Amino acid sequence: MQSSRARIPGFGRRPYTADLVSQRPQLGCLLEIVETLALTLIIFVVIQNFIAQPYKVQQSSMERTLMQEQYVLVDKLTPRWSQYERGDIVVFHAPEGFRPANDVPFIKRVIGLPGDTVELRTGAVYVNDVELDEGYVFDDGGNVGTEPGPEGAATWVVPTGMLFVLGDHRPASEDSRVFGPIEISSVLGRAWLRYWPLDSFGILKPPAYPSGP
Repeated sequence: MQSSRARIPGFGRRPYTADLVSQRPQLGCLLEIVETLALTLIIFVVIQNFIAQPYKVQQSSMERTLMQEQYVLVDKLTPRWSQYERGDIVVFHAPEGFRPANDVPFIKRVIGLPGDTVELRTGAVYVNDVELDEGYVFDDGGNVGTEPGPEGAATWVVPTGMLFVLGDHRPASEDSRVFGPIEISSVLGRAWLRYWPLDSFGILKPPAYPSGP
């Protein structure tokens, strides 16, 4: 005799267990997170090594253009096809014998290019016999501090593959007056953007040198 109880679909079967089908999606989600983090790290490394790198100003040699504790963004990409120019602010590794213990890079302004003759005359800078108009130089009452180097040198001819650099705050700057021109290969890039603190935000435009060489 047929039972009067209606057959219930699925009755007597093993209950559905969500854990058995959720393990694979969880693993896939974890792999996606790992891939995203790895890709982010790769992008960060590529940008910092080949495109742009943040730099914290830790010296007073570029006052008032750049103050200590300010942050600038260093362009490492365009110098690969665009040569450095007079007035560019560059970040570089100091020559051997002048590097600080922690090897913090220096930041200075390009004054002389390869082949230039740079001279210091009575507080002014001349490049190829033309006086530079340096409105950016720190002036503490008429003394801009453009004196000859420690060895009495006042004239330099910039060799091929090198740059002559000076700080904007000349009395507080250890620069090419002390260690001579620097290798272009030691330059990390040109500082082009001051971005922190926010109230100092601005593009670092090189001077036009209207009366320069």
